[in-house]
Amino acid sequence: MPIAINFKICDNSPDCLALPVCPVKAFYFDNKKKTLVIDNSKCINCGVCENVCQVGAIRFAKTQEEFQQIQKEIANDPRKVSDLFVDRYGAEPQAGEFFCSKEKFDIQILQATKPAVIECFDENSIHCLVESIPIKKLFEGKNILYRKFAVEEESFKERYSVKELPCLLFFDKGRLIAKIEGFFSHLREEELKKQINKYL
Repeated sequence: MPIAINFKICDNSPDCLALPVCPVKAFYFDNKKKTLVIDNSKCINCGVCENVCQVGAIRFAKTQEEFQQIQKEIANDPRKVSDLFVDRYGAEPQAGEFFCSKEKFDIQILQATKPAVIECFDENSIHCLVESIPIKKLFEGKNILYRKFAVEEESFKERYSVKELPCLLFFDKGRLIAKIEGFFSHLREEELKKQINKYL
């Protein structure tokens, strides 16, 4: 069955991870046209390319009907490549000033003079890169201190009883007052906004 690429979110790079892993070289980069190309006549339906795509731009269809549905989804997808460089819930920070190191956590968060929200993330959660919600949409107009924190130690999760990442922790005068856990895709934006508004 055919493979589809969502070029709306694909960076169309000659370093695409699908190129070296395709066992039959159905994927290649056309240097003349400067674009990724799939030769679907070579495809053996292994699905490896879809698994290695970090942003979910490569889609493998099991049937012709499924391929047509994927094409419709791509056509209706409002996202764009620039979304790869937008700070999103659960993903690594694109803006360095958002990042909070563990050495500065107590000073920046616990000693903050206004409500603080710390977003705990797992740096290996690639799907958050374009599937989750832009931070500016979640906290626009709110007078808070916002930082991202990479959770690398179990002791931190135990300290705040964090069971699932990504996670938002809400602090007021150094005291944890609320918590929202789990991944929210861009399709659940309003749901997450409502939860945030309960605490801010």
